[in-house]
Amino acid sequence: MGQAAGKAPGMTAEMADEVEGGAATLSEQAYRLMRRDIVDGLLAPNQPLRFEFLKDRYGFSFSPLREALAQLQSERLVVATAQRGYRVADVSLDEMWDAINTRVLIETQALREAIVHGDDDWEGAIVSAYHALSRSRARHAGTATDEAAMEEVERRHRVFHRSLIGACRSRWLLDLSALLYTQTERYRRPLLAKMRADISRDREIDDHHKEIMDATLIRDAATATDLLAAHLRRTGNYIERIQG
Repeated sequence: MGQAAGKAPGMTAEMADEVEGGAATLSEQAYRLMRRDIVDGLLAPNQPLRFEFLKDRYGFSFSPLREALAQLQSERLVVATAQRGYRVADVSLDEMWDAINTRVLIETQALREAIVHGDDDWEGAIVSAYHALSRSRARHAGTATDEAAMEEVERRHRVFHRSLIGACRSRWLLDLSALLYTQTERYRRPLLAKMRADISRDREIDDHHKEIMDATLIRDAATATDLLAAHLRRTGNYIERIQG
C-alpha cells in the first residue's frame, strides 16, 4: 500500500502530527480517525459501521477501511457479527470497571518496574509532563466547552500517565497499558465538558497527580502505586455518579 501524502480527509492537525508528517499508511490514518471518533463518542456504541458510510465520512477506499476495522476489532473497540458487518463495541458500567480494574493491575506493576529502572531522564520527563499538564489545566480553567482547550489538556494528561511508566522495560505491560487507557477514555471523553466544569474537582485531580509524581520520584513504590490505583478508581466513581 502506498504512503499517504499530507493530511487525510477528516484528520485534525494534532493527528497529522502524530503520524510523523503524514508518513503513515492510509490504513493507519483510517484507524486513527475511527479510533478517535469512537473514543470521543462521535461514533456511538452499537452504531453500524457500513463501508459506504465510512467512505463518505473519512474519504478512504475499501482496503484501508477494512484493515483499520480489523485493528480496531483486535482492540475491542469494534465487533464483527455474522452477516451484519462491523459495529462500534457497546459500553456499560460493568465493562468500564473491568477495564479500570485491569488497568490498575497493569499500570501499578509497570510503575513498580519503572521506579526500579528509571534514570534521570525518566524523572525529568515526569516533571516536565506534570508541569505542562498543570499549566494547561490552569490556563484553560473554566473553558469546559472549548474543544481545543479540552483536547490540549487531554493530550497532556495522556503524556503524563505515559511518562510515569516510561522506564518500564516490559513491552507487554506498556502495550496493554496503552490499550486499556483507550478503553477507559471511551467513558471519560464524552463527559469531559461536565468534568471540566467542576473546577474544584479539576484542582483536586491536579493535587492527585502531584502526589503520584512526588511518591514516584522518591522511589516510594508502595505509596506511588496505591495513589495511582486510587486515582484511576476515583475517576470511575465520578463517571458512575454522572451517568447515574
